Amino acid sequence: MSSRKIAYEILMDIEINKNYSNISLNDRLSKVKLDDRDKGLITELVYGVIEKKRYIDYIINKVSKIKVRKMENSVKTAIRLAVYQIIFLDRVADYASINESVNIIKKIDKRASGFVNAVLRNLVRQKDEICKIGDKTVEDIAIKYSYEKWIVDRLIGEHGISRTKDILDALSKKPKLYVRINRTKMDGFDSFGEFAEFIVDQLEKEGIKSERSNLLEEAIKVENFKNIENNRLFKMGYISIQDISSMLVSKVLNPKEDRKVLDLCAAPGGKTTHIAELMNNTGEVVSQDIYDHKIKMIKWYANRLGLSNVRVKKGDALNIFEEYKGKFDYVLSDVPCSGMGIVRRKPEIKYKSEEEVENLPDIQLRILKNAAEYVKNGGILIYSTCTIFKEENMGVIYRFLSENKNFSLDSIDGLNLESSTLSNGYINIYPDEFDMDGFFICRLKKN
Repeated sequence: MSSRKIAYEILMDIEINKNYSNISLNDRLSKVKLDDRDKGLITELVYGVIEKKRYIDYIINKVSKIKVRKMENSVKTAIRLAVYQIIFLDRVADYASINESVNIIKKIDKRASGFVNAVLRNLVRQKDEICKIGDKTVEDIAIKYSYEKWIVDRLIGEHGISRTKDILDALSKKPKLYVRINRTKMDGFDSFGEFAEFIVDQLEKEGIKSERSNLLEEAIKVENFKNIENNRLFKMGYISIQDISSMLVSKVLNPKEDRKVLDLCAAPGGKTTHIAELMNNTGEVVSQDIYDHKIKMIKWYANRLGLSNVRVKKGDALNIFEEYKGKFDYVLSDVPCSGMGIVRRKPEIKYKSEEEVENLPDIQLRILKNAAEYVKNGGILIYSTCTIFKEENMGVIYRFLSENKNFSLDSIDGLNLESSTLSNGYINIYPDEFDMDGFFICRLKKN
């Protein structure tokens, strides 16, 4: 089966079943025997079509008498797949993209193959003119960057048009890949720096371009890292995959050894295990989530890293747990959010309706208030999200502080990160400023 046919089937799964792109893609690629080049093409096609879907549909509507919204799923998916290649992949010949999509649809609906062929050839004849779009109005910006209009409206309201375009440009770039070094594995080395250089050297020997971060000592930026789960260092628990902005959450928490920590919404376990490593496998990290499959995921994560100080529990963060009250030195509340900071990794986020996120701040505040109940006097509460919307970030914090006078913003120390808000106890990580996933992290102290 061709790479394009597999990409088409994955896109159909996402379109019809509303599956997340990363889950559908990983599931399908795990079941086929392909070389890295073919897998790379499939990945690029799937993510590319989803990332550019609104713009692609705008182009299709320019050259088709039948609008996208009236097309069968099979037809519009085949056309989208070819349009992405024609417009964005210079290395793929237009005729090859057209023929492949026509052949795909011919086996499903022979009558529709002529229509697909006509639409795509019409595009090729006009593409230099048809693809032009301005960026002065909200609607144009939303189409150009492929977002729902309400998202662009909100960002412009918070940042203005020029800054919004900078943010959307940054969110359009391919995300960098980082690995986190497990400091509990450094027996036999005189310093963490020496251990980190050993990890870099081992990765380089495997053909993985590696560069240590000047922001976090445990972070390494890697390139050309294939088959991660089969990598020797990964299987031995020496490294984990985690974006650097996500690592910053645990660094802001800054746990001391032999303390008790609660990670209230913990899956998939990246922050839980990072905290456990920072504590050098001492104390206790209670890692909680609501779903059984996520509980298994966290346990697997901790076991792979050899962490014995992690205790995984099932629980809903929206409920109060009496046995937790006042028992923890640190509580992490990494709440469900709109995800607008991680669009590069989950492009479906671009197409969320406003109704899907309108109740999030209330849910986030409720979880944060529950989390506050579990903090000891003098303890630390961390609130974090992977969104850049102010209403879900400082908007929630201001509401929380107005109702909880026994908490105050606590200065963030020890980060090699330039931000004017660190001394005020929070940091907004915007992709255009820091070249990483968008995040919000706030450090609160119980007085």
